[in-house]
Amino acid sequence: MSTSVEAAVPGAAARAKAPAKARLSDRARAERRLGFLLAGPAFIIMLAVTAYPILLALWESLFSYRLTAPADREFIGLGNYGVILTDGLFWRDLGVTLLITVVTVVVELILGFALALVMNSALKTVRGWLRTAILVPYGIITVVSAFAWFYAFDINSGYINHWFSWVPGISTDLNWFADTWTALFVIMASEIWKTTPFISLLLLAGLAQVPGELTEAAEVDGATWWQRMQRVIIPNMKAAIMVAVLFRALDAFRIFDNVYIMTGGAYGTEVLSLLAYRTSITRLEIGMGSAVSVLLFVCVIIICFIAIKLFKVDLTGARGGN
Repeated sequence: MSTSVEAAVPGAAARAKAPAKARLSDRARAERRLGFLLAGPAFIIMLAVTAYPILLALWESLFSYRLTAPADREFIGLGNYGVILTDGLFWRDLGVTLLITVVTVVVELILGFALALVMNSALKTVRGWLRTAILVPYGIITVVSAFAWFYAFDINSGYINHWFSWVPGISTDLNWFADTWTALFVIMASEIWKTTPFISLLLLAGLAQVPGELTEAAEVDGATWWQRMQRVIIPNMKAAIMVAVLFRALDAFRIFDNVYIMTGGAYGTEVLSLLAYRTSITRLEIGMGSAVSVLLFVCVIIICFIAIKLFKVDLTGARGGN
């Protein structure tokens, strides 16, 4: 009889054999209730301060709305998105933003990994001083570092042209911020200088999680430095590398301070964050600016999705991912 029922109802046998869910003890239920009470208010506040601006921007993006003419506000649906997505300016700014993101993240990942190896292998007596020295740029406020780099490369007040005038292509009358590529070079260099220590710190934490017995066993087996790096160290640092790349990619994609201070978006250096700022704050076009901000938010979500799919790391699971 039971055989006929299992045959008639697919999956009935599997459900019958599935172990019954263990009942929580009174203590476990009390701890769970306490966890909800402690984390609940913070979760609600976080949800309010993050979800409300996003939903408001999404709603405002559906209107033709200038702050100087609030009476002319009109619901136009996805009209703002149609205007933006057919405008070459948006795609040029998106290209500049992606270029800055890719170049800075790749260079920072290479330099940060090298710095993490140096910090990890340094002697204990100098390890603390070395880490402090490497992390100093990251402790400087972004606006301050942007002004420092601007004045260093400025044709009137800068010293870079005089110090490096012997390098081919650099002369005392070179205006770094009057050309797209030279301006982008300075912007990306300042971004790399400031945030490489952040990546190196994350990678150092991942490096410390690599089991020492695995590297020692590989060394005993005759593996070279590159083979140990390729087959032992990097696979075990997969989660740390993903976190470092994801955090920096999101941060670099929202770059604003350096571009605003050094060029103001001139000479083809404008990025999406600056476009949203100029549209919403300078021109007071709230509907159009909100649409740009929503598209920027969508790009950030896409970056997160790609990073998670690319690395295939389960941060809640075992070390090194699946």
